Amino acid sequence: ALAERTRDKMYETIQGASCFRRLNGTHQTGCSSTYSGSVGVLHLINVQDDLDFLLGSPPSPPYAPLIPPHLFTRSNLMRLKAAGPQNISVVLLINKTDKMRQFSHELNCPNQYSGINSSETCDAGNPANSWNPWGTGLLHEDFPFPIYYIADANEILKMENCFRQFNDRDYETHALRSLCAVEVKSFMSAAVNTEVCMRRTNFINNLGGSKYCDPLEGRNVYATVYPRNYTKEAGTEVTKTDEKFILVTCRLDTASMFDGLGLGAMDSLVGFAVFTQLANLLRQILPPQSSLPDSRRNVLFVTFNGESYDYIGSQRFVYDMEKLNFPPNSAGSPPIAFENIEFMLDIGTLDDIANIKLHALTGSPLVQTLLKQLNTYAQSPRYGFNLNIQSEMSAHIPPTSAQSFLRRDRKFPAVILNARPTNSYYHSIYDDLDNVNFIYANTSEDFSQPAEVQDFKTLAANSLQMKVRNISSIVALALYETLTGKEYTSTKVANPLLADEFFYCFLQSADCPLFKAASHPESPAGLPLPPMRYISVLGGSQESSGWTYRVLGYLLSQPIQNIPKDNCTNLPLHYFAGYNNTGECRLTTQNYSYALSPAFLIDGYEWNSGQFSTWTESTWSQFSARIFLRPSNVHQISTLSAGIVVLVISFCLVYIISSRSEVLFEDLPASNAA
Repeated sequence: ALAERTRDKMYETIQGASCFRRLNGTHQTGCSSTYSGSVGVLHLINVQDDLDFLLGSPPSPPYAPLIPPHLFTRSNLMRLKAAGPQNISVVLLINKTDKMRQFSHELNCPNQYSGINSSETCDAGNPANSWNPWGTGLLHEDFPFPIYYIADANEILKMENCFRQFNDRDYETHALRSLCAVEVKSFMSAAVNTEVCMRRTNFINNLGGSKYCDPLEGRNVYATVYPRNYTKEAGTEVTKTDEKFILVTCRLDTASMFDGLGLGAMDSLVGFAVFTQLANLLRQILPPQSSLPDSRRNVLFVTFNGESYDYIGSQRFVYDMEKLNFPPNSAGSPPIAFENIEFMLDIGTLDDIANIKLHALTGSPLVQTLLKQLNTYAQSPRYGFNLNIQSEMSAHIPPTSAQSFLRRDRKFPAVILNARPTNSYYHSIYDDLDNVNFIYANTSEDFSQPAEVQDFKTLAANSLQMKVRNISSIVALALYETLTGKEYTSTKVANPLLADEFFYCFLQSADCPLFKAASHPESPAGLPLPPMRYISVLGGSQESSGWTYRVLGYLLSQPIQNIPKDNCTNLPLHYFAGYNNTGECRLTTQNYSYALSPAFLIDGYEWNSGQFSTWTESTWSQFSARIFLRPSNVHQISTLSAGIVVLVISFCLVYIISSRSEVLFEDLPASNAA
């Protein structure tokens, strides 16, 4: 206890999040501290000149600059990297956003080397032809020092006060006195690239069972509008089906530089919200499957996980379909092949919902028909959506899941609904609810049923919820017409309150009405935090997939009457709490599929071939940061010198005493002793 009190007087913990290391088939990215932790003297960066001071001839290196986001640029970080660990040992990003206008450290062309590999798809050198003009690429750089993000204002103030009290004066005497410093521990076990790391992990003589890295791995979630026949039994021969599917997809995950942070509000969550709402609306407005002109038709909804890292989820989906392994055997339904897919509608990044395009690699009657149907409802005075969806038929297609399908076969019937890029915080910690202007309405009204088109539910016409309602309704009504062959004439459209609750759950708190309705009545409530949507690794957090599984299951299910709770236990039957938390048995269609790159399944895979995603995540022991007073070099040398002098004197005294022991400790005769 005394030692702990002494330590607490010497060190003060700083709460934050650390950058970490990921690897692919050719190199490593991210950051790592030294094994024992990296130590640097605090230096507050307010203007560019403060950074230039550290990169010149600083008086007492190594330093740890506290950098605000507007100065956390590629040019500045690469200069710090070039200065080396001798001058810069830690970088601290502090959450002071008053001067920040952009913050995206993804590439200008996300997933540039895993798509259809056409220079027309994206041109990093031409912002007008790139999909992320604000990208710095820092997310794909390797830094020789840890980068630590401090969000809390009190923690930032604590560090600034320490800097001003001990460091911000008499810079010429820095080397002669104690200075306020920070120690960051974030040592990464993996190094070089995925091939080296996996070889070290799998090495036969690795008797200790140590792991150096894990493949990025998660779960895709899929569901169908109409239930499929569960006729296949274990051990029976695999047979193809004659079903026909419209494949509707979106991205589930997001990415950022720092562990556990990054909501991906605009980069993927808006598209995910549109996907969820159109699925729910389509399920409720479609007639029974037997009433369709072709009763074999169905709609397959899939959310792909790991798309931020070279399309992990969609690559695995394509790989499994080629081998007739989708759905997984555990689903008990016939496998789906590519010839069962009529066309794919991929919902991409919807930065600006007022400027949406329908992208396709080449023009076709399918694209023209779908575009006409979309604009019929987008411009109909009955609904008042007042949107005009344009089209672009070229190789300039967005970095979405459809690229995995088109890379396999450029003639695959894939269309992408995407907006022009306006998100200057793409794949960053600042792509949050403020970036999409989300304000929770919290109406406590029923969000599970369609709404009348004129019922705004007290929401502003230009609110995020209404924008999502509009585009999801347009797509759902167009698919309704495709499936039924009839124009949709009802005034029922998507419910904006569903979007309201959806965004609240994924941006603010998992303890929310939608997640509660989609769970068993006796399930524990979600955490009062938004679920993490980074794909993670085996054994890592998969909460976003779990919540998606429940939500899709609830919104695409059909109520089954007169089945008590105790009999509603075996899938596909599932017992949900429902909107009123009264409990209801429903027939569900949702399930999981694997989101692990095929590269980790193929024996002898060529890691640098670029065929499949090869991303792994390094293992680590802990993340921590603390500030303390670092003694000056003079003080440390003086202490060491004094210790050496005391050691020498001690040896001399011991020698003298030992050599004169007979005189100093002369034994007395026993009689005298008595």
